[in-house]
Amino acid sequence: MNPKRVAGPFLFAALALALPAHAQTLYRYVDPSGHVVYSDQPPPPDAKGVQSKQLQGNVIDTDATPLATRQAMQAFPVTLYTFDCGDVCREAQALLARRGVPHATVDVTTPEGGTKLKSLTGGQSAPVLQVGDKRLAVGYNEARWQALLDEAGYPKDAPPLRAGPGAATASTPGGPAPAAPAAKPSAPGAAAAAPPAAPAKGTGYPQ
Repeated sequence: MNPKRVAGPFLFAALALALPAHAQTLYRYVDPSGHVVYSDQPPPPDAKGVQSKQLQGNVIDTDATPLATRQAMQAFPVTLYTFDCGDVCREAQALLARRGVPHATVDVTTPEGGTKLKSLTGGQSAPVLQVGDKRLAVGYNEARWQALLDEAGYPKDAPPLRAGPGAATASTPGGPAPAAPAAKPSAPGAAAAAPPAAPAKGTGYPQ
């Protein structure tokens, strides 16, 4: 048995792992003395049996987001439509943070956010959870929201989101401030004659 033929593939793989990130090609050739050589340097002109292998640079994935979460994000991105409605909206935000669900946040008190909410739900009730294109929950209900995230494949054991930059706000950076704040969204079932004031914090939303 030729030991060179046995050791060659293993040596080739070992060198591929040992090469620095900038090395892109590994060469195998037979030198004038008949020795099989593996190198990341181009072979001399008199080399025989030259073979080359293209390698990917060594990359270390530092993203702490679980693979299952990243796959769910690609297929079913999550958007939270909310505003400063008190405990209910804070609990809705906290649920996504605890479960480690990256999401976009739309402030429905802005003209742009209010228009998006109206187009999506036909009303002005918030908070609203959108998971992908078709899954939607109007009003905060923990069991319902958990079920939507389960159906979309978001893992239950993902690490919680970090405080602060966990959610992206869907707003236009550098845009002009609105001349006047939009009316606060109404609670589901509110009377038509009710004034457009913000609902009392922590009340008037589905539980």
